[in-house]
Amino acid sequence: MANTIEDLIPEYIRGLPAYIPGRPIEEVERELKIYAIKLASNENPIGPSPKAVEAVKHAVADANRYPDGGTHLLRAKLARQHGVTMDQIFVGLGSSEIIDLTARILLSRGKTGVTSHGSYAPFSLAIRASGADLVRVPQQDFAFDLRAIADAVLANRETRLVYLANPNNPTGTAFGAAEFQEFLRRVPADVLVVLDEAYIHYADRPDMPDSVELFREHKNLLTLRTFSKAYGLAGLRVGYGIGDTPILEAMNKLRTPFNLTGVSQAAAIAALDDDEHVNRSIRENAAERTRLTRGLTELGLRPVRSHANFIFIDIGPDAQELYNELLHEGVIVRPLGWMGMPEAMRVSVGIAEENDKLLAVMSRVLAKREGKSELTTR
Repeated sequence: MANTIEDLIPEYIRGLPAYIPGRPIEEVERELKIYAIKLASNENPIGPSPKAVEAVKHAVADANRYPDGGTHLLRAKLARQHGVTMDQIFVGLGSSEIIDLTARILLSRGKTGVTSHGSYAPFSLAIRASGADLVRVPQQDFAFDLRAIADAVLANRETRLVYLANPNNPTGTAFGAAEFQEFLRRVPADVLVVLDEAYIHYADRPDMPDSVELFREHKNLLTLRTFSKAYGLAGLRVGYGIGDTPILEAMNKLRTPFNLTGVSQAAAIAALDDDEHVNRSIRENAAERTRLTRGLTELGLRPVRSHANFIFIDIGPDAQELYNELLHEGVIVRPLGWMGMPEAMRVSVGIAEENDKLLAVMSRVLAKREGKSELTTR
């Protein structure tokens, strides 16, 4: 009997779970006929850089032309900012494209990719999509266990790639410089360590690793950054990697031609000049993160200390039910069952008014639940 097209798709592709994005405001408002706030996708609540917005207005006039396929101006500016050469910068469609490309150039059947439980879902998806074996190491207190991850790398001789996030998404935890230096010392030089620093601007841990400086000593380190968070350009999909030239050259052979629009490139270049906007984003996030953490704790919840622009909450068995109740009150947060953490949720740090609404609705929902519980026990 002839195979169908579906039968020809490799099993390791058919078995992949789809990435589930946070629900958009428009969809929730249309479905529930309510006004909603979105605290689900870790976006910058104060918006994009005004300089980037102005640059977009000018760039869109040239939309009839193909963009700079080599992203030369953007790479040159990033190279100057980080003190590296242009050929050590790779620009992609957010960090996500780079995560996918690293797996494609290094992994295949018989090889192994290593990451952690409770981390960014595309890490595991990229490893599995390559046909390689996936090893996920348990966390300790919602944080990466770098010693155990290094042990896993050494125990699997065909390991070619490790994915880490610092700070980690979705838990918001971060590891320090000494711990990471020891990890890099133990990992073989022929294993690529991909370090996703999407939330690095928000981290207030004083001993955060200097990944660019470490790259000068460890050429098997590839650091990822994004314009989606502190720069406020999530909708334009701009990310970049800092790494060894041969690795980036291999990725360039596989990336989609003209992967970044001219509008996106113009916005990113302008955003790099807007230190005031970035500093405001960091400052306001830090203040609201502290206030929101305190408020959630006072409600009897268990938020984890965060170094990002979101807060991870260990809820318990009722996490999905609580998410649904918040949703019907017009507050969109992120349930984490699809990431293998069914008893937790993640809440983005919004502006003050949004955080006030979250705390008020959360207080009302929890009080209602407690009242029901008391009635049940009588």
